[in-house]
Amino acid sequence: MQESDKNSIDMDTVYQEYAKLVYRFLYVHTRNAQWSEELTQETFLRAVTSIHRYDGSCKLSVWLCQIAKHVLYQELRKKKRADFVELSECIPDDAAPDGEDAVLQKENRTELYRAIHHLSEPEREVVMYRMTGALSFREIGEIIGKSENWCRTVFYRAKIKMKKELSAYE
Repeated sequence: MQESDKNSIDMDTVYQEYAKLVYRFLYVHTRNAQWSEELTQETFLRAVTSIHRYDGSCKLSVWLCQIAKHVLYQELRKKKRADFVELSECIPDDAAPDGEDAVLQKENRTELYRAIHHLSEPEREVVMYRMTGALSFREIGEIIGKSENWCRTVFYRAKIKMKKELSAYE
């Protein structure tokens, strides 16, 4: 990106266009609305102060999500927080089961976690973003720097692997 292009970036417009995407990206990891909002604000503050380093080699949305990831990791280290989203929070709880149903549901979740754990890193990342329902394949692709079709394919293959692994436990 040329110096004149960097100076012409209107951060108000950038914020209006990308704040929801950055917020959802952070919410996937934190599952905490207030904290995600604070981290989103910090992300854009850092983007404003470092816009001169944006070289245009990636989409602006990807650059912002990378800043958000670094902000999140710094906050986690600073606060020594380890409250990344638990997968159990991603699975909708239709009704609070009791007795035998609760035990079966817990066993099913454990098997699901095990199956997800055995996926490769890109597969795990795509599955996690999709499980939360927060991001579309297009948005996931923008964040991780891949195409929408690549994300769909990875998700489909990951589902097949998980189904095979889950059927092995039955």
